[in-house]
Formats: sequence, C-alpha cells, structure tokens
Amino acid sequence: MNLIHKITSKLAGTSRKTRIVGAGAVALTVVAFGAVATAPVSSNDDANSKSIAQDLALPNLSEQIASMQQDQQFVHEERVRAGDSLGAMLNRLGVEDQQALAFIRSDKVARAVMQLKTGKRIQAETDENGELISLQATLADKSDLPTNTITITRKDGKLVAAQAPVKLERRVEMRARTINNSLYSATDSATDGSKMPDGVVSQIIQMFSTNIDFRSDLKRGDHFNVVYETFWLDGEMVKVGKVLAGEFTNRGATYQSVWFEDPITKQGGYYTLDGKALKKAFLKSPIEFSRISSGFAMRSHPVTGNWKQHKGVDFAAPNGTPIRASGDGVVDYAGNGVTGYGNLVILKHWANYTTAYAHMSRFASNLRKGARVNQGDVIGYVGSTGWSTGNHLHYEFRVANQARDPMSLGNLAQQPLNSGELARFKTAALDMRHRFTLLSNTSAALTTRLAAR
Repeated sequence: MNLIHKITSKLAGTSRKTRIVGAGAVALTVVAFGAVATAPVSSNDDANSKSIAQDLALPNLSEQIASMQQDQQFVHEERVRAGDSLGAMLNRLGVEDQQALAFIRSDKVARAVMQLKTGKRIQAETDENGELISLQATLADKSDLPTNTITITRKDGKLVAAQAPVKLERRVEMRARTINNSLYSATDSATDGSKMPDGVVSQIIQMFSTNIDFRSDLKRGDHFNVVYETFWLDGEMVKVGKVLAGEFTNRGATYQSVWFEDPITKQGGYYTLDGKALKKAFLKSPIEFSRISSGFAMRSHPVTGNWKQHKGVDFAAPNGTPIRASGDGVVDYAGNGVTGYGNLVILKHWANYTTAYAHMSRFASNLRKGARVNQGDVIGYVGSTGWSTGNHLHYEFRVANQARDPMSLGNLAQQPLNSGELARFKTAALDMRHRFTLLSNTSAALTTRLAAR
C-alpha cells in the first residue's frame, strides 16, 4: 500500500490526461498485487509457489499504461434548443475550444450552423481536452431547394468548413382529419398519435382559400384528407415537401385538388380531379402591401401636364420593393429604351396576354430576354426611373396588344391543359382518387369504432 500511496501522491497537480492515465496505472497495480495476495497458501510452499508462477499470467503493466496514453476522441450528439446560443450549444457538445467558436462565427460556410432550427441534430467530435476535431449538421432549406450538410474539420491544426448536398429519402404520407375546434387543433393531435407538420397546414389553406374562408367558414364535423411529401435522413424527418393532393369537405360541400407537373413541359399547378386549373392566371397585384396611386382612367400627366388616358395602374411603394410576375410567362423585353417608361419589363403570357412593369430601380439579377418566369417570381424592384415623380410601379395589362384595366378583368382561369397534358393528368389523378378512397374508408371505420365504445 505504501507503493500505491506514493504513486497517487505524485499525480496531484498534474494535467487531466496525466491524472486519468495515472489512475489507470494505480488500478492495474492493485489488480496485479491483489491477484498475488489472494493466492492460496499451503504447507507445501515450494510446490504451490511454483504452480502459481507457472499458471497465473499477470498483466503487462507497461503495455496497459502505454495504450491508455494514446489520444482519446469523444463523439457527442445534441439537438438545438429554443434560445440556444452558439456557445451554449458547443458547451453541451463537449467543445471547449475558443478557436472553433470564433471560426464558426466568422467563416462564411460555417456560419450556417448558427441558423439551425430548434430540434435539429448536430454532432461534434473532440479530443480529451475539448478541442474540436470535427462537427457536422444538416441544413434543411425550402422544399424545392437541395438539403446541404455542413462539415467542419481540423486539418494540420487549421479549421476548414465545407458544404455538400445530401440525398434524402422521399416518403409519401396520407392523413385524414376531422375538425372539432380549429384546423390547427385537428392537425396537432390525432388518434394515431401523429402530428401533421405546419408546412402542410399552410399549403392546405392556400389550396382551398378561394373556396373556403378558414377564419369563419369552418364548422365542427368538417373533415379533410391530404397526401403530402416528407423527406428523411437517417430515420429523421428533415423537411416537408409539397402537398400532392387534398380533399376538404366544408359544410357539406367537397373540394378536391391534385398537384400535377407535366413530365414533358415541366409546368406544374393544382387542378380539380377533372383537370380544371385552380390557380388564377394573374395576381391581383404584382406588389404586396401597396396602394393604388393612379388608376386606369383619363388624367393630367404628372410630368407633361397633358390630359390623356392612363393605360395602366400605378402602385405606390417604397424604393426597392420587390415586383413579382403576375402570371406564368416568358420575358419579351427588359431594358430602358421605351420613352418615359424607364427600366421596363414586358412578359408574354399564354394566348395573347402580355403584362408590362415600368419605372423599376433595377431588374432581378437572373432576368433576361427569353427567360421563363413563374407567377410570383421577382422580376425587379420599385423605383422612379423614366418619367416619374416618385417611387411606384406602373403596371399594364394588354390583350392582343391593347391596354385593358387589370382591375376589371376578374379572375381569369389559368391556361387549360392541352389534350396530351390532360391524358397524362388523368393517370396521376386516378392514383389520388384511390388514395382518397382509402383515407375515407379508414376514417369511417375509425369513427364507427369510437362511437361503439
């Protein structure tokens, strides 16, 4: 015991790693001496001593201690908590590394780690002193964008960050719900224990908002079926995809919607089960949160003073406000060569419809003649170029090159499917009809079982 006491006394005040190794050496020494001390003793000392020496294999202490002196590596996994700071998150991961903290805050790629949402996983590998060896996290963007994994590693003592796309597993899920109090309460809890993602709920509202006022029209007993995509990585859902089909019964009336993207034209949208487009052909306003400062009417021109027809609608908005394409189309013109219009974009839509957007401060970076744009895409920003007295968008709607009042056109339907597209759509719609039937039968059976209790 005096030997053990001497060893442990020398360990006092040494480093964490040395204390761990030293403590292990003490333990091994105790095991070795204990093995000898507990050997049975008989009157025949010589015979038993010889037998013990031959049969008892004592551990090689030098080899055991050498193996304990090798660098130790630790892997930690945590989930982001609400209100987490970078420092708190790294601390829970066992990272005690100021260099790593500063690197993540300053590096353009590594900084994305700080954008992780609550509940997302993050892994870190450290050495025995808490120095970061590697860190990995998956960033889930919008459903139509690739998901990337951020990896931070230490190479030759220097931290580097890299970003790479990751392949996700796509799943198609089906749910049936009945309204008792509100839409969100119906999606938060269910008899099967599943919670419907909020991203699905917002898409349902958008799909049926032209038929249902979700603030006042919902009634107890209304029900809906929905088919949607989810994307998974290592057994965990990373993000919600697109709602592929929905069926909503409100006050006895049933509305159905199916997403269809033509495999040939690559054009997509929501349709009724008989192939009629649900999306309106044009937005009511190309700018959000604006006001009409001048309508489609005769007026005194603010620059020339001449009394003439104002062939568009002016939307007053702050400089730099995004301007969105009011409908699907192709860029027919983008420049400033038309007198008075300043920076002007003209979009050509289906049939003989065109729209014009004038006085822009600048164009969207990817805008060019011949480029295809979708309804809602940003094509430029509000300004006051050309003959203008203040920041606003001059918006024109033309039919066969004749100006029309966009406020009086009503809700034009989206371009209908042609014969080839309609044939392909019917194949996709048939699958969704089958899914709706399965959901309805399952929901009815569950209701019957609950009523029988």
